[in-house]
Amino acid sequence: MLKLLRQWFGKNNQPVSAARPEIELDKVPAHVAIIMDGNGRWAKQRGLPRVAGHHSGMKNVKKITMAANEIGVKVLTMYAFSTENWKRPKEEVDFLMKLPQEFFPLEIEELIQNNVRIRMTGWREGLPEHTLSAIEGAIERTRNNTGLILNFALNYGGRKEMIAGVQEMIRDVQSGKLQPEELDESRFSTYMLTSDLPDPDLLIRTSGELRLSNFLLWQLAYSELWFTEAYWPEFTESLFLQAIAEYQRRGRRYGGL
Repeated sequence: MLKLLRQWFGKNNQPVSAARPEIELDKVPAHVAIIMDGNGRWAKQRGLPRVAGHHSGMKNVKKITMAANEIGVKVLTMYAFSTENWKRPKEEVDFLMKLPQEFFPLEIEELIQNNVRIRMTGWREGLPEHTLSAIEGAIERTRNNTGLILNFALNYGGRKEMIAGVQEMIRDVQSGKLQPEELDESRFSTYMLTSDLPDPDLLIRTSGELRLSNFLLWQLAYSELWFTEAYWPEFTESLFLQAIAEYQRRGRRYGGL
């Protein structure tokens, strides 16, 4: 913690730059979700193939994870690949499916040293064996860690999650495990893939797009939303802290006064 704080503040506790705001460590959001958008456009601006943007974006994951871990975020959910992303060109999809094989061998030791635990939210069915093997290996190696949960939303779609939840709920009603009058928001949440996680307090989306893109539709009902024009490969720790600082300035009323 002290190492990162020294980076943020100079002598006499003055900010190193205006882009690195002071935040209140006792008011850090427990769960931050990020839509990592803009890799392809970042690459295009530089005359590079789209896959180069995805590769640079992959490198940014650890940097933001470490920043979140240092300030006390408990869960960091990153939208890595949606159920709709299968529509992209096969060459691009194949490249994306190989990234876990590169990311985890490079970064797993530092993640373990920082007590980070890996998990995945999404459907394993349809993912290539080499992708699953890399992810499952990282999950297994970090399963006893007790720090930040780095949750990759991979082959995930919010509508599919809700439909699957309703199907499971109907089966429970038919079998007698659930009575219709017992169903409320709290009970329905147990049918979501993130049932053991708190709902996100803050959603960050990069690249200037202002939409949810089928991400955590049930869970984001009362989340604070923060958007930036920066593409994901250029999303810095400073911008991450700006999002946290803005979150801390907002009043969360959950529909009340």
